[in-house]
Amino acid sequence: MGRIASGGNMDTAVIDQVRAFVVANFLFGDTARMPGDAESLLAAGVVDSTGVLELVEFLEDDLGVPVADHETVPANLDSIENLARFVERKRADSR
Repeated sequence: MGRIASGGNMDTAVIDQVRAFVVANFLFGDTARMPGDAESLLAAGVVDSTGVLELVEFLEDDLGVPVADHETVPANLDSIENLARFVERKRADSR
């Protein structure tokens, strides 16, 4: 995809998994519409409220990261970088 996360040492495998999920499930393979890693998926029209639920299901089922209701906020779920940071935090907390 060619984008590099600006979040320093974020796990690129997580970023790649999240990007692949977004492209496959919300953009139906149209990588040209993929916003930058720091851009809002909601503001870009990629994800809507139902899409947030799909993202939560992906995080829980595919990445093994539990998501509490109070964690379904833009700071955690509104961009590729936010999603990757959230996954890393949750994984670190579970160690």
